[in-house]
Amino acid sequence: MVETWMLEVPGERVLVRELAPADEAPLSRLFEECEDWFLAATGLPSAPGDVQSLYYGLPEGARPEDKVLLVLERDGVVAGVVDAVRDHPEPGAVAVGLFLLAPWCRGRGLGQRLARSLLARAGDPPLVTATVPAGWRAGERFLERLGFGLAPGSGPSGANRRPGPREGAVRRAVLRRGGGL
Repeated sequence: MVETWMLEVPGERVLVRELAPADEAPLSRLFEECEDWFLAATGLPSAPGDVQSLYYGLPEGARPEDKVLLVLERDGVVAGVVDAVRDHPEPGAVAVGLFLLAPWCRGRGLGQRLARSLLARAGDPPLVTATVPAGWRAGERFLERLGFGLAPGSGPSGANRRPGPREGAVRRAVLRRGGGL
């Protein structure tokens, strides 16, 4: 069980908590708002099954019990979602599958605060991996500001699911304590 905690954001109430069944409709709205990301990642807008796919999409070799699904609420409204897997691709590591904020929350440092809070709560893992849609500069810049190194090429997503018909390649991002890819 993951605890609930507040992020320090002046003048706002920002809560991070585990995903709950009642979050399906708010997450569907969030996904619709994040059409830019879905178009970059899949070539298509969000589909009705995207929320449910959060529960079963895993990288190869990951265990379902190591999956963590969190939502970020800003002033009581679901404004973000994080999908991560502990102990993948190696013991002690964390693989981030989705880190998505509503467009109205971006560019204000909220994502940075959330990411740093998650890393601290995970015990500052020695390795964190993520992916970003190839060519999606906003996501690439976000990862670079956090200290991730981006692999020069792109490849398949690696998630344990069937890619969409227009889904493009992703860039692998790695944050390793001590630096480097």
